[in-house]
Amino acid sequence: MAKTLTFGIMHLGIAFSVTYALTGSLAISGAITFIEPAVNTMAHYFFDRYWEKRERRHADNAAAAASSGETALVSA
Repeated sequence: MAKTLTFGIMHLGIAFSVTYALTGSLAISGAITFIEPAVNTMAHYFFDRYWEKRERRHADNAAAAASSGETALVSA
């Protein structure tokens, strides 16, 4: 847990530093530093939902092919 927290703090520091270097604005840098992780977290949630459905679909296709004696083609 300490490693994760340390990485999170480092990420925020880097995000702030980069955006401040690009914009020169404390307000914009602060906003981006906290908005980007929030948006990224939401995107990750929906990506995980999509990925789980994809894996279930592939597992169902493989099971159906196995029960019918067919060879299933599985792609990553």
